[in-house]
Amino acid sequence: MSDFLPSTPAPEGADDHVMAAWLATAAGELLVDVRRGGLEGKELKDAGDAASHELLMELLAQHRPDDAVLSEEGPQGGVVKDRLSADRVWIVDPVDGTREFSEPPRDDWAIHVALWERGELVAGAVAQPGLGETFSTGHPPVVPPRAEGPVRIVASRSRPPAFVHALVEHLGGELVPMGSAGAKVISVARDVSDAYVHAGGQYEWDSAAPVAVARAAGLHTSRIDGSPLVYNQEDVWLPDLVVCRPEYAERILAFLAEHGTD
Repeated sequence: MSDFLPSTPAPEGADDHVMAAWLATAAGELLVDVRRGGLEGKELKDAGDAASHELLMELLAQHRPDDAVLSEEGPQGGVVKDRLSADRVWIVDPVDGTREFSEPPRDDWAIHVALWERGELVAGAVAQPGLGETFSTGHPPVVPPRAEGPVRIVASRSRPPAFVHALVEHLGGELVPMGSAGAKVISVARDVSDAYVHAGGQYEWDSAAPVAVARAAGLHTSRIDGSPLVYNQEDVWLPDLVVCRPEYAERILAFLAEHGTD
């Protein structure tokens, strides 16, 4: 049982949007404390994953006891209760971007909390403690008008795939290197980038909360073939996704259809 107390008590009668944001923010506060504890490298990664997972599981058990949970750090492949027969499933990533989390003062790491209900993502929040912000479906980011300049494609800071370089060249754009998947998706809503295109495979917890927030903000979200992103599947592997400003979706999807991602 964690003895950590969030700075803000659980809001009474909170709806799912507020609950998602509170959960993600609370985990972020805890992770900031863990990061200051003097650990480094793998020890810091492991401590952060474990502490955030434990806190989120405790808080969900207290405040949403009838719901199932799918967590990256959970037992039996992340499953708590029988999620496939449940009407409501929380999909959480206790630390998205553990590498970046373990490299202070980097801020491109996040905590993901999403709620899937009867086939759809209905609420979600992405906390980025390094920015001091939590982005949520309750108060979706307002995407500002795009500034002049080349199209900005966000990609892995350590291993951007070749097709992304080709897409950047095709669009006459520029590459924006970044860590966590959640930070990449939210960067589009923040007008730090214009698109995030990924085809290297992820798990549902890597994108559920960021996609929920992106959709609420009016951004395009899909698989690279244009089909919908679907969550709480038996196989939690999600091979690819596109999140972008709506005005770029057609051009990006057409390029991917013609050239592929190999």
